[in-house]
Amino acid sequence: MEIAFIGLGNMGAPMALNLLKAGHALAVHDLNGQAVERLVTEGARPCQSPAEAVGNADLVLTMLPAPQHVDKVLTGDQGVLGAIRRGVPIVDCSTIDPASVRRLAELALAQGNDLADAPVSGGTAGAAAGTLTFMVGAPAGLFARIEPILQGMGRRIVHCGDVGNGQVAKICNNLVLGISMIAVSEAMALGVKEGIDAKVLADIINASSGRCWSSEVYNPYPGIVETAPASHGYQGGFGVDLMLKDLGLATEAARQGKQPLPMGALAQQLYQVWSQRGAGHLDFSSIIQLLSNPNVDKPRSITPLNTTHTP
Repeated sequence: MEIAFIGLGNMGAPMALNLLKAGHALAVHDLNGQAVERLVTEGARPCQSPAEAVGNADLVLTMLPAPQHVDKVLTGDQGVLGAIRRGVPIVDCSTIDPASVRRLAELALAQGNDLADAPVSGGTAGAAAGTLTFMVGAPAGLFARIEPILQGMGRRIVHCGDVGNGQVAKICNNLVLGISMIAVSEAMALGVKEGIDAKVLADIINASSGRCWSSEVYNPYPGIVETAPASHGYQGGFGVDLMLKDLGLATEAARQGKQPLPMGALAQQLYQVWSQRGAGHLDFSSIIQLLSNPNVDKPRSITPLNTTHTP
C-alpha cells in the first residue's frame, strides 16, 4: 500500500519507519528537511507539500503538533483535501480537540473522503518499538479498513466509537495523568520535608491505596525509578509544554460542554507557571520542583533531605 505520511517529528518519524519496515511504500512530507532525509535513506519518497504526498496515496496519515497545524495541512494551499483522490481515507494521529477533528471530518466527507482520529499513547519509546496504543474514532467500516495499518505501529488498537471519540479518550486519560502527577509530587515533597526517606515513602504508596502509574512507574522523585525521567535530570519523556497543551484541550472541551473541571483547571495553571519559569522542555514530572519550593525561579536538581537515599 502507498501511504502518505505527513509530520515527521519525535513521534511521526519512528512511526513512519515502522510502516516502511512493514513493507509499505511511503511518500513523506515535513517542514524539517533533515527529518525527511532520514526517511528517504530508509526508502521513503520525499515530497515538497502535503498535496504532492497524497497524489497517489491509498491512505493518508498525519502526525502534527496542534489543531492549527492539522487544519493547515488538510485545508490550506497545497493541502491534503485539495489533492487527495476520492475514497482515500485520512487518519489523523495528532492530539487535538474533538470539535476540530469532527469539523475536519465533515469537510473531508463532503468531498468523498472518510477521516478517522487516532491519537496515541506510549511516547517516543513506544513509537520506536511499535508498541503504541491507538485510540481510534471512526465508523466501524473505516476502523476495519485502517486497523491492519495501525497494527504496524502499535500493539493495541482500540475502537472508541465515532469520529472525535479517540480524542476524547486521549484528553481524558492525560487529564488524569496530569492531575495524578501533581498529587504524587505533593505527597513526595511533603514526606521528604517531614523527614521520611523518599524510597521508603514511595514503597509505601506503591503498596497502598495511593498506588498509581505516576508513583509506581514514573515517580517524580530522583532515584526512585531508575528508568523514569526524574532519575535522568527530567530529560526526555513527556514535556511540560505537551502536558500543558493536552490539559488546555481538556479544559476547552469542558468549556464547550459546560462540564465542571476544577482539578483540571488548577493542574493546567500549575504547569503553566512551571513552563513560564523555563521548564517547558523538561518532563512533566519535574513539576515536583515547583511543589517542593513554590518560589523556585527556574528548574534545578532536587537534593534529598535524607542521607539514607541518594538519587
